Amino acid sequence: MGLFRRKRGAGAGAPDRKEATAVTAHLTEFAKSRKGVEAYIEPVTTLSGSTVVFVADTGEWTRRRIADEQVARSLARKLGIPAYEAALVGYPKRMREWTRRQSGQGA
Repeated sequence: MGLFRRKRGAGAGAPDRKEATAVTAHLTEFAKSRKGVEAYIEPVTTLSGSTVVFVADTGEWTRRRIADEQVARSLARKLGIPAYEAALVGYPKRMREWTRRQSGQGA
């Protein structure tokens, strides 16, 4: 009957090849068009799987789902940016400040 089957593509699985290519392109463009970008590799969760957050020196950030931690580290190395484990070092203050400023603009 399939009542309890998950919808194909939903959930925390690794991104498919097309999505992975788009993610790599987005993160590469983000890193190359901004200064001081750092990668924060997030712990795996059942909801979102593996994710990485790129944070610029202005605090602007972007989060994307990735296949695994090694993919994030490899991309960071290729782009020449530092990579940190978010669970160990936390997120930079500038990221929280940028988010707060953005949410205040809509008011």
